[in-house]
Formats: sequence, C-alpha cells, structure tokens
Amino acid sequence: MMLLKKMFGRSWLLATLLVFAGTALCIRLGIWQLDRLEQRRAFNAQVTSMRSAEMLNLNQNLPGDISKMEWRRVTVSGEYDFENQVVLRNQYNGDEYGYHLITPLLFDGGAVLVDRGWIPADGNDSPAAWRKYDQAGQVTVAGQIRLGQVKPAFGGVDDPEFGPDVKRLDIWNNLNVARISEQSPYPLLTIYIQPDADEKNFEPPIRSQPVLDLTEGPHLGYAFQWFLFATILFVGYPFYLRRQD
Repeated sequence: MMLLKKMFGRSWLLATLLVFAGTALCIRLGIWQLDRLEQRRAFNAQVTSMRSAEMLNLNQNLPGDISKMEWRRVTVSGEYDFENQVVLRNQYNGDEYGYHLITPLLFDGGAVLVDRGWIPADGNDSPAAWRKYDQAGQVTVAGQIRLGQVKPAFGGVDDPEFGPDVKRLDIWNNLNVARISEQSPYPLLTIYIQPDADEKNFEPPIRSQPVLDLTEGPHLGYAFQWFLFATILFVGYPFYLRRQD
C-alpha cells in the first residue's frame, strides 16, 4: 500500500505514468512483431503451396480464382499486343537504371499482362522506341503468376488518376494491374506473368525473378525482446522505488 501511494504521489507520478506508457508501448511492439511473424508464415505457406502445384496452362484452364494463385507456375501461348504495352519506371539491372516492359499477351481465353523484362532508360522514353523489342508471331511464355502493386511501396509515388487531362499512361510508377486495365481496349486478367529468367540472355528485354527469403525472419526474437523490456519496466520499477526510501 505504501508503495502504491509512493508510485502515485506527487514526486513520482510522472515517472510512474512514463513507466506504464513505456510498458504498454513495448507490449504493443511485441504484438506487432507477432503479427508480422504470422503474415510471413502465411506468405511462406502461399509460396510453398503454389510452387508445389502443377504448372497451370491458361490455354487449357482459366480458373476464376486465379488471383489467389500468386507464385504458381504458369504457361500460356498467344500473340503480344505491342500497341498497348506500357513500362514500369525505376527498375534496375545491376546499377543501370531503366524500365520493365509490360506487354499484353492475347490468347484464346483472354488477355494477360507479361513483364517481358528490363530495358535501359536511355533511348526508351516513348512507346515508339519500345517497338524495337517486338517479338512478332505466336509465343509461349512460362513463368510465375504475380499480383499487381495496388499501393506504392514506402516512399513511392502513386500514379495520376485518369481524367480529362490524363487519358492514358505509358510510363507507370506501380504495376497496378487493375488501373492499367482501365486504359486497355479489352479485359485483362487480374494477374500478370513474370517469365522465367534466362541467364544466357544479356540483351534487353532482360527477364528476372525475385529472390525470396522463405525463413521466418527475426520477428519472434524481436517480439521476445519487446516483451522482455516490458517485463523489466513493469517489474523493475517497484524495486527501484523501494530502494529510494
């Protein structure tokens, strides 16, 4: 009882409130790390599950829930529509700045965007310049199903909204499949295809695949640290006060 009076007395009230606030903050950060851990586990499970599934042939089967199949192996044959391709800015090949060339592929079941790979920025600032990378005729693409980027990454820039002054965007900040579909003359699938990389190809467009870390990361350890800090604050503060008598 005396300790409680001291904790909430005039001399120690501010320190007590700061300790309680610090404890609550540490607990919240620990819970946040546990949430991050669950998100990472869910992501790892999605990647592992989809990569273990058989390759999906879009010419033979076009699932209605394809947007739930990110990271699944996929193949499709069709013809590129170079008139409606766009590029994604702020892309690098090593330390060389450029774009990723995003081209619709038309096939019997519809149309899907394909990330054809990296091209240098120099000399490629207009749709007419991209036509030197045309690959005419029937092509077969094999790669992974990917979802678009709805929101910019941290520190990124959103793309302008369509309106009277913006009818079409040729150069995009974000590969937002839904928004790119708005300027397409035909419906696009809600996913795009990231083709397999070709290590022997050094001529643009240069295809690439992301390197994924499928470990659980440091989140569990960070959560333990934050909960430990909360315990030290909450339990250690009363002992400290007792020694001030």
